[in-house]
Amino acid sequence: MSQQYTWLHIGLGSFHRAHQAWYLNELIKSGDDSWAIAAGNIRNDSEHTVEALLAQNGEYVLETVSPHDEREYEVIRSIKQPIRWAADLAPLIEAGAAEQTKVIAFTVTEAGYYLDSKFKLIQNDAALQADLNGGHETIYGVIAKILRARTKLADGRVTLLCCDNVRHNGERFHDGLVEFLQLTGQSDLIDWLAQNATTPNTMVDRIVPRPAADLPARIKEKTGIDDQAPVMGETFIQWVIEDNFKDNVRPALEKVGVELVESVIPYEEAKIRVLNVPHAAIAWAGTLQGELFIHDSTLNDKVRQIAYDYVTEDVIASLGNDLIDLGKYRDVVLERFTNPHIKDTNQRVAADGFSKIPAQIQPTLIERYKQGARPAATALIPAVFFVFMEQWHLGKLPYAYQDGIIDEAAVHAMFESEDPVRVFAADKALFGELAGNADFEALLREQVAKARAFLK
Repeated sequence: MSQQYTWLHIGLGSFHRAHQAWYLNELIKSGDDSWAIAAGNIRNDSEHTVEALLAQNGEYVLETVSPHDEREYEVIRSIKQPIRWAADLAPLIEAGAAEQTKVIAFTVTEAGYYLDSKFKLIQNDAALQADLNGGHETIYGVIAKILRARTKLADGRVTLLCCDNVRHNGERFHDGLVEFLQLTGQSDLIDWLAQNATTPNTMVDRIVPRPAADLPARIKEKTGIDDQAPVMGETFIQWVIEDNFKDNVRPALEKVGVELVESVIPYEEAKIRVLNVPHAAIAWAGTLQGELFIHDSTLNDKVRQIAYDYVTEDVIASLGNDLIDLGKYRDVVLERFTNPHIKDTNQRVAADGFSKIPAQIQPTLIERYKQGARPAATALIPAVFFVFMEQWHLGKLPYAYQDGIIDEAAVHAMFESEDPVRVFAADKALFGELAGNADFEALLREQVAKARAFLK
C-alpha cells in the first residue's frame, strides 16, 4: 500500500511515542503503510527531542521491560514528520489543515483541558485567557485555528481523538471546544464541527517513565544504534477506542490489537479508578515515606495498602464487577507498579494533583456517599495529597512538584489559614457537591490525621 493519510499528533512526548506510535508502527510492519504520523508540540519545552528525531528521520528505539527484566528493543518508524515548534505554531496548524490529515490526536495531560469539576472551562487561567484573546497556548486555541483552516478545504472532515486520562475524554474535549468557540464568537465553527468531525472516547494504558539518562548508552550497547531520542515503557499495552471515526476513515487498528468498541466507558472507568488513582496515591504517600520511585513505594506495605483498600472497599462497590473483574485488575495493576526496571519516579506520577482529584477521585467519593457509605478508604487519598502539599508549602518535598493548574498563592494561603483542612474540604473545584458537607469535612479531618502518620 502507498501512503494516503496523515495522523497528526499534538503532544510529541514519551507516552505518544511508546503507545500510539507503536501501534501505527505495527501496522507499517504488517505491510500497511497507508497512514503516517506527523507530530509536534504546543509548547516549546522539548525541542531537543524534535531535533533529534529530525536528525534520525523520525526514527527512534523503544525499549520495553517486564517486571522480570525481560527487555526488547524495537525501531519505531511511524513518525514520518516531526514538526518543529514555532511561536505562531504555523507548521503544526498547517499539518492539521492538510487535506490528507484525517485524524488529529492529542496527549496534553489532564491539566491541559482546563476543566473545573462541572466540566466547564477554567476561564481565569492565564493560558486559556490568552487563547480567548486569539492565542494558541491550549489545545482549544490550536484546534480552533486548525478547524478554521479546514473549513476552506474541499473535504475538511476529520476525527479529533483525545488520548489523555480524562473521564469521557472525547465528550469532555468536545464540550470544552464548543464552549471555547462560543466564548470566542465562532458559532459558525460550532456548526461546522457538528457536521464534519467526531470526537470518540478512548482509553490508553502503558506506563511510560521519562527516559532515564543511561537509556541512550544502554540502547547503543544492546543494538549498536546511536539514538538521541529513545523511549522506554513497560511490556503491557492497551488501547480501547469508541468506533466513531468520521466517515470510518481510520487506520486498521483492530489488526494490531486495538479494541474498537461501542462504548469505552467501562474500560475507562476501570482504568482511571483502578490504575490512575492508585498510581497517584502511591506517588504521594511514597514521597512522604521518603521514596523516590514508584516501585519502591508500591513495595512499601503501608503505601500499597492505601491503594488496595481504596479499590477493594470503594471502587468495586461503585462500579460493580460485571464486565471487568476489578479485584483481578487491581492485583495486575499493583504488580505492574512493582516493576523495578521501569524506574518510574514519584515526581512524574505525583504531578497535576489539582486536576486528578476532581476528575478521578471525586466521582468515587460522591457515589459512595449516595450509596449510604462513608468512603474512608477513598478520602484517605486526598488527605495524603493534603499532607503532601503541606510539605510542598514548607519547602520539604524532595523534588519540584509540577502542576498545570496550581494556584500557588492560594495553596500557601490555605496552609497559613487558621483551619487549613476546612479550607481544603470546602474547595468546590476539588470536591464538587461534597464541598462544605459537614460529614465529609469530618471524614477528611480524620483521614488527614491518619495521613500524617506517613511522614518520615
